[in-house]
Amino acid sequence: MNLMVAGVLLYVVAQLFVGLAVSRGIRSESDYLLAGRRLGYPLAIFSIFATWFGAETCVGAAGAVYRNGLEGGTADPFGYSGCLLLMGLVFAAALWRKGLTTLADLFRARYSPGVERVVVLLMVPTSILWAAAQIRAFGQVLSVSSGWSLTLTISIAAAVVIVYTTSGGLLADATTDLIQGILLTLGLMVLLVAAVGALGGAAGAVRVLEGSRLDMFGLSKRPLLAVVEAWLVPIIGSVTAQELVSRVLATRSPIVARRSTLVATGVYLTVGLIPVTLGLLGAALAPDLADPEQVLPSLARTHLHGVLYVLFAGALVSAILSTVDSNLLSAASLVSHNLILPFLPGASEARKVRLARVGVVTAGLAAYGLAFSSAGVYQLVEDASAFGGAGVFVVMAFGLFTGFGGARTAHATLCVGMALQLAGTYFGLVPYPFTVSFAASLAVYLFVGAWETGRLRAVS
Repeated sequence: MNLMVAGVLLYVVAQLFVGLAVSRGIRSESDYLLAGRRLGYPLAIFSIFATWFGAETCVGAAGAVYRNGLEGGTADPFGYSGCLLLMGLVFAAALWRKGLTTLADLFRARYSPGVERVVVLLMVPTSILWAAAQIRAFGQVLSVSSGWSLTLTISIAAAVVIVYTTSGGLLADATTDLIQGILLTLGLMVLLVAAVGALGGAAGAVRVLEGSRLDMFGLSKRPLLAVVEAWLVPIIGSVTAQELVSRVLATRSPIVARRSTLVATGVYLTVGLIPVTLGLLGAALAPDLADPEQVLPSLARTHLHGVLYVLFAGALVSAILSTVDSNLLSAASLVSHNLILPFLPGASEARKVRLARVGVVTAGLAAYGLAFSSAGVYQLVEDASAFGGAGVFVVMAFGLFTGFGGARTAHATLCVGMALQLAGTYFGLVPYPFTVSFAASLAVYLFVGAWETGRLRAVS
């Protein structure tokens, strides 16, 4: 084992100990899932920032930009920054005031337990797909650093993240997010400086950029609806993610929830532009990579040495750990809190925490399997963002801010949205499946809601 690999593994062990130390204060389900609802600005901002800033930005998006130019960064960081902005401006304070434990609680209180269960079944696959992306990215970093096979490194990654997540909780996650966010930003900045220096400075870096690779929308190469689809998926499809909602709910007040999310938006976009820039420069610095998703690890291995490489690789791995922690915790919270606990009235807090931890292990094993079945990290992230998100968004928005529509309306909207999404994404029967699903979900909610409201009035 070389010094670099040993340094990265030591970094991971240190993060595990930090998580374990913080997790000793877990006494209740609220402690485990929502950090006792006491996050202040520093922890909240960096935890929200870390929700998606991991594999998809540093490995997936950088690889997509390396391959397709700036157009490859539509989803990340630009689309997910839009998602955070939407959450902060519209939803954060309103969700916090509901006193929820998970987003699915809103659907039970506003519509019915049946709607709650359908939403859980739609949201859990999303979290597991996100986790699979992180596990695959972790494996990519270890593979580049060590020369080991991707199969072996993905297996190691899965074992580490399952142990890490099961032992901690949201407070441990938020605490390590703060440390990881700072170190990752420093690591990315060091790599950017090294990459620009290798090209002869800023002027040299600008010279290698091709104008055709700086088109962020790609309107000259694809239809307008394809561009709309590419932006709607990360913005609308991800604002309902339990990973993001849990951090909003874990803050200590609605003001903190709103302001932290807005500040995290700026941090996310600013730091996210570094991997985008490195992806653009990577075409000149590391041409003809067999796997574009290895562009950042490859640049780091070439241009950083010794302590600097360990700093970068360790920071990247820790960011991935932070994100996958959130994914597995979200899947476990939805299953344990919304599907299992309703059948266990009077369950003790200790039993609730045990159920959540069992859920983490189960979700981790499922994510491990998916990490091998995808073409890459970016594809896993896109699938996660699109899966069922359109219908859930429409039902959440109406349910949170209006009294229009009831359980039948919600069921119809969720079913139509999911059916169209599956038909388009996996069977190719619907063009621009997320856009069509979103438009159809909105139309169904309005139509069935008007019918249901009129029916209720006639009965009364």
